[in-house]
Amino acid sequence: MSCGLGAAVLILILLKLQPDKSAVDVNALKKELEIRHEKAEELQVTLERDQLDLEQLKSKLASLSGKRDALTEAISDATSRMDEKVAEIKSVTESIVKKPPLQKADPVQSDLGGEEKYLLGLKVEGTRIAFLIDTSASMTDEKLVDIISRKVASDAEKKQGAKWRRTQRVVKWLANRIPKTSKAKFVGFNEKVFAIGPTRWFSGSDATAIESVFQGIETIVPEGATNLEAVLEDVNAQSEPPTNYYLVTDGLPTAGTSNFVSMNPFSQCNSLFGKSATISGDCRLKLFQHTIQKHGLHDKRPVNVILLPLEGDPKAAPAFWSWTFSTNGLMISPAESWP
Repeated sequence: MSCGLGAAVLILILLKLQPDKSAVDVNALKKELEIRHEKAEELQVTLERDQLDLEQLKSKLASLSGKRDALTEAISDATSRMDEKVAEIKSVTESIVKKPPLQKADPVQSDLGGEEKYLLGLKVEGTRIAFLIDTSASMTDEKLVDIISRKVASDAEKKQGAKWRRTQRVVKWLANRIPKTSKAKFVGFNEKVFAIGPTRWFSGSDATAIESVFQGIETIVPEGATNLEAVLEDVNAQSEPPTNYYLVTDGLPTAGTSNFVSMNPFSQCNSLFGKSATISGDCRLKLFQHTIQKHGLHDKRPVNVILLPLEGDPKAAPAFWSWTFSTNGLMISPAESWP
């Protein structure tokens, strides 16, 4: 009996301790499911949008890559064209230096001698312009050894001297710079004085006369001494003397026309008396000063000198500068590339 009662009590205790079964909230679960479904749809939309953006980025990247390749090729082509242009400019520049173009104002076409007034500062002007061109033996070359060597050469070889070829270009440059309203005359001198081209004054617009100067300078053989006194005497003795002088030379004179025997300053200058084949630098300077004092100073008659290089005549530049300065003229010793 007691055993049965204990079993009954145990059963009751076990039933009391067992938890109650709760009811499931289906609506809450449905709502949670809907929320999660909505989030999934949103994530899917975001994913699709990101995939679309990714495809667009890939397309842009491919386009930029293509543009990069095209740009690289374009830069290469541009660099190549630039190199060609640089080479062309260099070639044209060298051509301009060697063969300057004809000016519109040039009466006669010549491929020798460019304008370059901006560089030289030399302006050809005047009512009657006398161009005095030194044609002595020293006008063939710059170095004394070459001058001496060419003295015994043929006339053709003398005419091919580098300095003489340059002198010819200078003459042509000057001839093409004569103002149309001016008159001009080209006079050559060594031991003698002679006309280069027309013997008369000619107009700067006279193409035939200028062409005659061009032809005349080509026929001259540079030889003999430098007699500056003789050429100044000649041009100043004309009925219409020059108003402006342009002298092309390479140094101080080596001969004169005066009676030097009776002049004390020249007592040691034996070459002026025919007693020596050479003349010293001091005697050349005295001869120059005598010549200028006697024939080279005239009121309002500017003297301009183009002094070409000559070895062993250091007193020439200051002497010629002093002469041109005193007449309001100009002395230039141009660059080797001119004209």
